[in-house]
Amino acid sequence: MKYNVLVFPGGTEIGLEIQKSLCQCKDIRLYSAGLDVPNHAPYVFARHFFVPSIHDPSWIHSLNEIITAQGIDHVFPAYDDVLVALAENAERIKARIVSSPLETCLITRSKSKTYHLLTGILPTPELHDDLDTIEQYPVFVKPDKGQGSQHTHIVYSREHLAQLLQKNREYILMEYLPGEEYTVDCFSDRDAGLLFCGGRQRIRTRMGISMNSRHVQNDVFVQYANAISKRLTFHGAWFFQVKTDRHGIYKVLEIAPRIAGTMAVHRVQGVNFALLSIYEQERIPIEILVNRVDTEIDRALVNRYKHELRYSVAYIDLDDTLILNGIVNVNLVRFLYQCINKGIRIVLLTKHTTDIDRTLSKHRLTGIFDEIIHLAQSDTKADCIHESDAILIDDSFGERKAVNEKLGILTFDCSMLEMLIDERA
Repeated sequence: MKYNVLVFPGGTEIGLEIQKSLCQCKDIRLYSAGLDVPNHAPYVFARHFFVPSIHDPSWIHSLNEIITAQGIDHVFPAYDDVLVALAENAERIKARIVSSPLETCLITRSKSKTYHLLTGILPTPELHDDLDTIEQYPVFVKPDKGQGSQHTHIVYSREHLAQLLQKNREYILMEYLPGEEYTVDCFSDRDAGLLFCGGRQRIRTRMGISMNSRHVQNDVFVQYANAISKRLTFHGAWFFQVKTDRHGIYKVLEIAPRIAGTMAVHRVQGVNFALLSIYEQERIPIEILVNRVDTEIDRALVNRYKHELRYSVAYIDLDDTLILNGIVNVNLVRFLYQCINKGIRIVLLTKHTTDIDRTLSKHRLTGIFDEIIHLAQSDTKADCIHESDAILIDDSFGERKAVNEKLGILTFDCSMLEMLIDERA
């Protein structure tokens, strides 16, 4: 069976990790929805739709129209407030929500409710009721309902704290934890219980997102996961964060019943949290096979492009383009197979000085091209291209310039290839 899965909203870091997790799964067809504002979702989802804010009274109606029209089976929440909104309105939404029960979503959305739930169960940060109860600075200040380290502060004085509280009275005041911080990724089946628990150290963070993280195994994490599971019910993926205090005690910072962007560090080890969460909702028996390899992830910005370029044939140079520094240009090969998938004709246009077939065979590139045109050194590539909707990929500026001037078609060198890659699922 193929499941139609709508990621909502698709452009968040959470949504992009869900897309990476599911885009190559044979039994998943991906869709995305979100606000009509610039975001990354249209660059990676071939089927993207607009839905009003969850604070707009019409959002459920708009979402249901998409669900009905596209035959959506599951809606996968990809933002904390959306997670709660979907869980609260699950009976009004015409698809299954990939989520833990509403009570779990409501408790974990609030830091203070989470800490209250864990009182006497697990160590949590010491909370302060007001300025007068604080005996030692610095303290840490954050919203009771927040995400991504937004509006969080390390406060070193009473005066600074008083200024912050004047601006936002929904802050919670807690002890400052100076130690290492960890996220513990978990997966639970409603019948079988906790099936996976894996920690990762948050080595470098940006805007609350773990940009560099390393897999860490610790029995304490398993103990904490089991203790949390006894107080809260989880259906699928969830995680919790801990940080050590000045005495080295792990204290729970937050719990979230959703996918985390840097869960990728465990996904590549074999734990596809997004796919497993759909299987859990479908009540498909689950077994997890983990490659026990010490893994470190480092995340950075990625470039993706929108353009109106359309072409029916791609002309490709061989030397210093497809074969670069004596090895195959794998980025260009990726583009060639993208052309094959889309039914775009590929022509090798080359002045190669030795046997072309032998060179292609040596590099295992035979059978890719619809046509091979072998030119003499004195020939001009512009004379061999006749289609008005063709493109040329060639390292030679002179060849590209001549083709562009004669035919008016677009030409590319290897540094420009990333514009042509279409990663939409």
